Amino acid sequence: MDRAIEKASDSAWDDKTVAQSASSSASIHSAQRPEQYDRIGEKDLQTTDQDQAVGEEQANENVGEKLEPSKSRPSINNAAAIPNGGLTAWLQVLGAFFLFFNSWGIINTFGSYQAYYETNLLTTSDPSAISWIGSIQAFLLMVIGMLTGPLYDRGHFRYLLAGGSFLLVLGQMMLSLCTQYYQVLLAQAICIGVGCGCLFIPSVAILSTYFTTKVATAMGLAASGSSLGGVIYPIVFHKLLPQIGFAWTTRVIGFIILGTMLIPNLVMRVRVLPAKSRSLFDLPAFKIPAYALMATGFFIGFMGLYMPFFYAQVYALTNHITNDNLGFYLLAIMNSTSVFGRIIPNYLADKLGPYNIILPCTLVSGVLCFCFVAAKSAPSIIVLMAFYGFFSGTFVSLPPTIIVHLSLNERGKIGTRMGQSFGIVAIGLLIGTPIGGAILNKSGFWAVWVYGGIMLVASSVILFASRVCHKGWSLSVKA
Repeated sequence: MDRAIEKASDSAWDDKTVAQSASSSASIHSAQRPEQYDRIGEKDLQTTDQDQAVGEEQANENVGEKLEPSKSRPSINNAAAIPNGGLTAWLQVLGAFFLFFNSWGIINTFGSYQAYYETNLLTTSDPSAISWIGSIQAFLLMVIGMLTGPLYDRGHFRYLLAGGSFLLVLGQMMLSLCTQYYQVLLAQAICIGVGCGCLFIPSVAILSTYFTTKVATAMGLAASGSSLGGVIYPIVFHKLLPQIGFAWTTRVIGFIILGTMLIPNLVMRVRVLPAKSRSLFDLPAFKIPAYALMATGFFIGFMGLYMPFFYAQVYALTNHITNDNLGFYLLAIMNSTSVFGRIIPNYLADKLGPYNIILPCTLVSGVLCFCFVAAKSAPSIIVLMAFYGFFSGTFVSLPPTIIVHLSLNERGKIGTRMGQSFGIVAIGLLIGTPIGGAILNKSGFWAVWVYGGIMLVASSVILFASRVCHKGWSLSVKA
């Protein structure tokens, strides 16, 4: 009898030890964090489905019980887990700032190249043909951005960042060797455009995983990099061009791109990725009236937005409104005020809602575009460029924020919806400025300004309809 009791006691003790061992094993597995989903080094410990399965299988084998995992892996839909600040989050803003600086900033500089090509390098090409270079560049930024979204979702952010950086520098260096139209098209439009496209969507998608209530401010600060790039690069181009020539001026800009692209490559980190790679399109989103109208409004608006960016310098120089020196600074003036036009309105958008900010700014931009018809003196065109830069800045910085607000219940589809929206906008960018160039050849500059103004005013009306579908008619509601 004593031996039986002792044996039963030993057996019970062994079962208890096995159970504790299984529990400890499952706990160890649940504390292992998958590197592909979280590379920041924060203290919260998450598990993958594989870790959960291993822990549960071992527990079942040892004690016949199913152990519940203590934590789940990071979810892109878990808004409560988003840091909404902190050093790492703001470093992502810094990195995204330089991505905008070297993508949209380069595109915002094309007005200086347009003026130089028309008067020097490509004098045999008409303005409409030259504007195709800048249009294709902007088009590829949007379209390639849409196509690279699934690569970002699969954890290939590093490859996109490195590849985009390489293509930007390569295209700029090859541009310095160009002497003919087709060469410029290949280097500046295709190579640089594809490089920009590798960087654009990841730069805005990553910010929505670090910020919630401050997302508009974060995106505004990042997007201001495009304005600063649009200030610095035209000044560098104008100052160095008469001293060292087109080839070495272009190479110097390439070296600036190389140096500034080191920053995002060093500081940017993916916090969380979707549980599965997103699809390229989310077609049911177009059944949502607010989303469909939003995409249409931005398509129309971007067709007219870049008229002053591409043609204001040529307008001032051709009509002798300014001298050559001041004329080349007009683009820098417009982009300098655009810095504030992307930060201040975006800060207000966090308080009042992105629709309530972008609507009046778009309407004012359209009115200012009409006013270029009457700009016949240097002071008048300088004032117009400054105000247009400020109010038009929101049209580039706030669209991603609006898409995030329209997708708060579908955070896993934010990247898809951004990509397909920008794919639509890309068509507007592609055809908008060449249409402006064709109008210029046929009717003159006044028709270009009227065309741009009509597109922007029409865009504001369509975006207002989108706001009504989203939040109703009340103007006091945050939307």
